[in-house]
Amino acid sequence: MTASRRHLLTGAAAAAALGALGALSPARAQTAAPARAARPNAAPEPLRARRLRPGDTIALVSPANATYEREPLEIAVESLEALGFKVKLGANVRGRYGQFGGTDVQRAADINDAFADDEAAGILALTGGSGCNRIVDKLNYALIRRKPKFFGGFSDLTSLVNAIHKQTGLITFHCPVAGSEWNEFSLQHFRAVAMDAQADLLQNPQGERGAHLVQREDRISTLRPGLARGPLVGGNLAVLSSLAGSPYFPDTRGAILFLEEVNEYIYRVDRMLSTLRLCGALDQLSGVVLGKFTQCGPGDGSYGTLTLDEVFDDYFLPLNIPVYRGAMIGHIKRKFTVPVGQPAEMDATAGTVRLLSPAVS
Repeated sequence: MTASRRHLLTGAAAAAALGALGALSPARAQTAAPARAARPNAAPEPLRARRLRPGDTIALVSPANATYEREPLEIAVESLEALGFKVKLGANVRGRYGQFGGTDVQRAADINDAFADDEAAGILALTGGSGCNRIVDKLNYALIRRKPKFFGGFSDLTSLVNAIHKQTGLITFHCPVAGSEWNEFSLQHFRAVAMDAQADLLQNPQGERGAHLVQREDRISTLRPGLARGPLVGGNLAVLSSLAGSPYFPDTRGAILFLEEVNEYIYRVDRMLSTLRLCGALDQLSGVVLGKFTQCGPGDGSYGTLTLDEVFDDYFLPLNIPVYRGAMIGHIKRKFTVPVGQPAEMDATAGTVRLLSPAVS
């Protein structure tokens, strides 16, 4: 995360703070939690885009960072073509304004134009970075409701996938960006969710021991066992917490919250989670799925600071809901496609999330 975006978090927390959660007793914190209903008040059926098919046209947009060299764009286009899609470049996909892929007006216009374009079946971001918060209030949400279509990306795209779902009810997708590594694992889950309309099971690879006696990579850690049901919301922790207090922050009541992060000191992770707690976002969750917190260490303070284990225990165990850690979500090569707004069931003991229905029509 960039330094400029981190500095926004303190102000966002102050503006959003509504209250704090009380801690439960240690004895209660160790009991398994029962499955919870999706929402306290029944929400309307989410809006679903039609599935993507080979031969469809994907609009490629750059709503976050600029891409400075030609080759990354060429590789992204070739990757989508290898998936069987035609690619239509946004008018400003090669744009640059500072670190951004064009001015705020240009980047928002490319997204609005892509939703309006009947030729485009879906929209995918070229890359993440920063800047999506600057354009969440510049999207044409009435247009998006009228002409729903696939919209996906991750990292800084957390702003847009949650804002679009919150404002329109459209299920969006926390998924690889066009410039991601499209390996077999990522392809399998993208195809299952976005193209084959499967009620996919999001489960880490099992039994990959390599030369070791036990599996060492992509392990699941259960913080509190149990089953939970609810719509999936979340994404990158820094970006999500920076939306707190705005009309683009997701409705977390009865939801399964998924979180990931990269390159943040532990004390900053703690501060971001505090923002979510203080704005009430953790109060009525159904469950929590923690993805990868890549290169999130103690910094210069070494382990005079809290560990990630301790931070997660402090914030999530008192909620008395199912929680597990290690899901293949985040700044990693192999990643799930997670539909934001899609009803799902999580099993914190097995470390799985099962979609309760297809996320596309």
